[in-house]
Amino acid sequence: MKAIVPPFAEFFVPVLRALDALGGSASIEEIDDKTAALMNISDAARAVLVGDGPRSRFDYRCAWARSWLKNAGLTNNSERGVWALTAEGRASLSLAPDEIVRRVRRADAALRKAKVIATPERVEAEAEAADIALKDWREQLLDILLALDPAAFERLCQRLLREAGFIKVEVTGRSGDGGIDGTGVLRVNLLSFHVLFQSKRWKGSVGAGVVRDFRGAMVGRADKGLIITTGTFTADARREAVRDGAPAIDLIDGDGLCDLLKEQKIGVLVKMVEEVTVDEAAFAGF
Repeated sequence: MKAIVPPFAEFFVPVLRALDALGGSASIEEIDDKTAALMNISDAARAVLVGDGPRSRFDYRCAWARSWLKNAGLTNNSERGVWALTAEGRASLSLAPDEIVRRVRRADAALRKAKVIATPERVEAEAEAADIALKDWREQLLDILLALDPAAFERLCQRLLREAGFIKVEVTGRSGDGGIDGTGVLRVNLLSFHVLFQSKRWKGSVGAGVVRDFRGAMVGRADKGLIITTGTFTADARREAVRDGAPAIDLIDGDGLCDLLKEQKIGVLVKMVEEVTVDEAAFAGF
């Protein structure tokens, strides 16, 4: 039986409560994990994709919920991807859940009256029925990355790590080596860390087994491990990556990979629009 993900409107209140439980601010990953726990969403349900992927339906609906809550003035987010409750958002927690949902929907209706915006239902329907969903830049970029051959993707990850400050980055790609695709050295102030990395083009979710196998291959050979994927990581995989008593492994999922490529300006161009305003008051004293 296919796991069912609740409609996105049912995410509004849990996302608010998740932020409150996390101290009023949190990363997207923290919000998603806490929301899933509050909603009793299974790992299987979290892994269900929208259409053919690469994004999971749970992550997609959590993202829509965060966006609608922001439009309603209940949350905001920084450039670093940290989301926070506003004063209004904190006050709204005392309201009945149905009232919160109505408030968010009213704010959305006002926006749609002012300008045409796509609804989550419309986007998902198009994605599942015709595979022509309105895609943001991350989804477009992930489509391109998924079309690369494995060797090209490894070279891209090598370039990305170099741009991010790694030295001695080499792609090994030896078969039967526990999924290790390359090595590098990260220098932080006076300290250097030997890092093994795996670059995985993946359309769905990467499970805990991949993390365990990679850790087994890296033990005794490096200080740190890094797995980069175009897909997502299951909750089990992320728990396994930071399991007590085992070397921690850093995980970069598809969205994180896109953000890093944008930050390093690799294949992603950002245009800043100049806005010029004439200040008449400035001339009054002449």
